[in-house]
Amino acid sequence: MDLGLNSQVALVTASSKGLGKATAFELAKEGAKVMISSRNQEDLEKTANEIKEQTGAEVAFCVADLTKSEDIDNLIQETANRFGTIHILVNNAGGPPPGNFDQFQDQDWQYAFELNLLSVIRLIRGVLPFMRQQQYGRIVNFTSSSIKEPIQGLILSNTFRTAVVGLTKSLSVELAGDQILINTVAPGRIATDRLASLDQTKAKQLGISVEEVQQQFFAQIPLGRYGEPSEFAKVATFLASKANSYITGQALLVDGGMVKAI
Repeated sequence: MDLGLNSQVALVTASSKGLGKATAFELAKEGAKVMISSRNQEDLEKTANEIKEQTGAEVAFCVADLTKSEDIDNLIQETANRFGTIHILVNNAGGPPPGNFDQFQDQDWQYAFELNLLSVIRLIRGVLPFMRQQQYGRIVNFTSSSIKEPIQGLILSNTFRTAVVGLTKSLSVELAGDQILINTVAPGRIATDRLASLDQTKAKQLGISVEEVQQQFFAQIPLGRYGEPSEFAKVATFLASKANSYITGQALLVDGGMVKAI
C-alpha cells in the first residue's frame, strides 16, 4: 500500500527514544521529511543520524521542553523554516510520575497538565495555520490504554490522557471542514524505557523480580507478550498518512487485546 507520505513534512515530539522514535523511523521509511524533538540534544543527534543512515530521509532535530510554551513555538517555527510547512503532527510526551492521589500536590498536577495536555493544545494551535492554508493535515495524539481502563497507580496519567481523547473528539468536528483528520493512538504494554521503569517500580513494591512482574502481565495479554515499538508505530504512521482518508475522532488501542473494555 502506498501511504502517500513521500515529501510530507512530519513533526514528531518526544522522539529521541521509544514510541516517538519508532514512529519517526516509520514515517521516514515511507518518504516523509521528519523533525524530531526531545529535551536531550545528544540523544536527538544520535537518533537523527540513525534515521538518516537507515532510511535516507531528510531528518532535522530541535531541542524542546514540551512544558514550555516558548520551546513549542520555537519547535514549530524551526520545522517550518527547515521544510516550508507541516503536514503531520505526532503528539507524544513522556508520562508523569506514578503514584496515588494522596501523594501529589498542586505542583504535581500542574506539571502533568502542562506535559500531557497543555502541550498537545499548544502544538495543535501552532500547526493549524499551516494545515488550514493547505487544506490538509493529519494529527495523531499518543495517549495510553488507560483511556479505556484506568491503570492503578497512574492517576496523573489516567486523568490527562483521557482529557486528550475529549479534545481529539471535539477537534475532529471542528477541523473536518479543512480536511484535517485527528486521532488518538493508545499503547498498551509496549516494550519501551518507560514501561521498563514502571515494571521496576512495581517489582520493588511487590518485592518480586522484574521478570515475575512481566510474566504476570503476559498472562493478562491475549497475545502473551509486550508489543514492539515498531508495531505501534505502523498504526500511528497509517493514521498520519494520506492512505487514512476517512478515520477521524477515533481512539485506537494497540495493546495485544489486553484491555477488556468494549
